[in-house]
Amino acid sequence: MDNSLISRRDFIATAATLAALPSLAGSSAWARGSSPSITLGVFAAYQHAAYLQSLGFGYIEEAVGRFLLPSETEAPYYENRDVLQQEGFPIKSYVVLLPSAIKTVGPQAQHQEALARTQLALRRAKECGSSYIVFGSGGARNIPEDFNRHEAKAQHIALCRQMAPMAEKYGITIAIEPLNRGETNFINSLAEGVEIVEAVKSPRVKLLCDIYHMLKEDEPASEITKYGKHIVHCHIAEKAERTPPGVMGDDFRPYLSALKQTGYRGGLSIECFHYDDFSNQIRTGIAELQKQINEV
Repeated sequence: MDNSLISRRDFIATAATLAALPSLAGSSAWARGSSPSITLGVFAAYQHAAYLQSLGFGYIEEAVGRFLLPSETEAPYYENRDVLQQEGFPIKSYVVLLPSAIKTVGPQAQHQEALARTQLALRRAKECGSSYIVFGSGGARNIPEDFNRHEAKAQHIALCRQMAPMAEKYGITIAIEPLNRGETNFINSLAEGVEIVEAVKSPRVKLLCDIYHMLKEDEPASEITKYGKHIVHCHIAEKAERTPPGVMGDDFRPYLSALKQTGYRGGLSIECFHYDDFSNQIRTGIAELQKQINEV
């Protein structure tokens, strides 16, 4: 993931070029009526803010390492923050709390390093007016071969319990993200994520629902209904190549319907890491996602 600074010159150029593009009409919400609303967002570098806003997205989801902690120094972070404050398009959440080099489990667990990074990220997220930091970090939590899984789980819970008071202090919610087994061998389902949430017992440690990972794990939509009270944030992408909605034609309606049934009111981020054509694919993505939302 590119950790380079966001250039203000590039941002202004992007905004000027894209300002005249037509936007998609309509708010990001469940089908019209009294149903609870959601807000659609995109995981992307903040330099795309003007374009995404023109399409009707409500926020950007950034990366901890790219936006909050560039080199972990003050000046580059302040440059990012200043662009955010001047442009005003919100960053709701950040992904990749910990890099794979900082282990949460196993004989080489590095909890002090993890806590130091978390505290700085939480403080800066508050300064940026954000709501969530996503704790996926599959490489960091991957359990080493032959290491006791019960001990690993206890290690991870102990770390999350130490993170919780920090999150409470700064008013930022840490969202535990289950990931598919191709990315990690620990916390691969909503049920396993809830085990961590319930063990920590903090109002600022909750659950993220990633529909892409659920599809990869053949996890039914009914799990969303079952654990909906813990879900505070959501991600979505198509199953085969992690493409935006509308590229391969995935049907997300069962999962969107389950979110609606729970009364979910949070954000729903298109989270993809590679695009053949970002501008066109993300335009298709919001149109298709809004269409499927309206149909449930």
